[in-house]
Amino acid sequence: MLQQILHDMYIDPELLAELNDEQKHILFYKMREEQLRRWREKEEKEQREEAALKRTARFKQSNDRRVQWLHGSDGEIWVWIMGDSPGDKPYEQISEELMAERARQQAQKEAEELRKQKEAEITKKFRDAMAKEKAKIVAEKWKLETEDRKAAKLMEEKIQEELKKREEEERQRGEEQIRQQEELRAKELYLSLKQAQQHSQHSEHEDQEWKEQLRRSKAADEERSHKARKARDEYRRQSLRAIQKGKVAGLSNLFKGTSLSNEPEIKLNSNNPSPLMTLTTPVRTWERPSRPISREILIRWFKEEQLPRHAGFERNTCAVAPWFHGIISRQEAEELLMNKSEGAFLVRVSEKIWGYALSYRQQSGFKHFLVDASGDFYSFLGVDPNRHETLTDLIDFHKEEIITSSGGELLLEPCGQRKNPPDYSSLFE
Repeated sequence: MLQQILHDMYIDPELLAELNDEQKHILFYKMREEQLRRWREKEEKEQREEAALKRTARFKQSNDRRVQWLHGSDGEIWVWIMGDSPGDKPYEQISEELMAERARQQAQKEAEELRKQKEAEITKKFRDAMAKEKAKIVAEKWKLETEDRKAAKLMEEKIQEELKKREEEERQRGEEQIRQQEELRAKELYLSLKQAQQHSQHSEHEDQEWKEQLRRSKAADEERSHKARKARDEYRRQSLRAIQKGKVAGLSNLFKGTSLSNEPEIKLNSNNPSPLMTLTTPVRTWERPSRPISREILIRWFKEEQLPRHAGFERNTCAVAPWFHGIISRQEAEELLMNKSEGAFLVRVSEKIWGYALSYRQQSGFKHFLVDASGDFYSFLGVDPNRHETLTDLIDFHKEEIITSSGGELLLEPCGQRKNPPDYSSLFE
């Protein structure tokens, strides 16, 4: 089942909903690893093709300029995204400030040119006016007709002061006009830069989204990688302990082909709800779909493939295990566990995969773990699992060993039947 998910790089949403959070993290991590593996293969192929093309091209001179990329601690090219580092201003604020500063500098430059032009005009205007006054005095022989030369001098100074005052007033008016023009020009330039930015942002929007997705994906990958490594370490620890106790199966062919013929087929006696053993040889005569498509198909799978493996029975007996249930829903399982204490559990036939769902009562609610039975062993789906020869082996193992390191789940109290006939009766008919 896991290999099929990794091959298709897709998991059905209904099946995904059956996984607990830790199984989801590890499954997504494995899918990400597979995605990276495919990407690296593609990249290596492209690099080989590129190298072949370069060998046929002319070698560049040794003094050619080259670009060397900085690499981060993860070995990837180091990328700084403006606005994401601590203390960085938001991109929008930096952009606004840059545009405002460019507009202000351009307006100042244009205002300075206007000032020079205005200053030249004022200087020329009043220089010419003074020259005309002097010419008028000379022409009218003002000084010769005035008996008091001192009075004539005072008059000239008074005229000069008046002209200077008018010159200063003219200069102030010109400065005010230039300042107003500078402000208007700055606003015009700002609006122009803003429009240009909007056009460029439209073309760069997809690239920015991709960079943001890449950053988030990288952070999520690191988080999933950390959780996956922690879970794998815990499973390795459990596996070593389980191997020492002799409770974990190897990769064997115990349940393939004709080896099933040595197991007795189990049927339910119509007069007694407990299963009886009859020595008939099971023969697999049907092609199993990729996943359960109906209740009838699921019952057939259980009878033809799981009964010969003694699934759902207590060890070395013909009695159904007290924790075993039939094809019931997640909601029905939680209702059965509702008034139980932490550590209570049951195992039900899953409608999502060829396998089972282990429903567990914890202090704050419930957890559900999918058990893959599509191969020749039993293991939790989506993790680096311990592989057990029988379903009972898996249950007994986790009565002593926790299921996940983060949850610390131990199977303490089996949750039995409430109905009569029991909900698994259709599986043994």
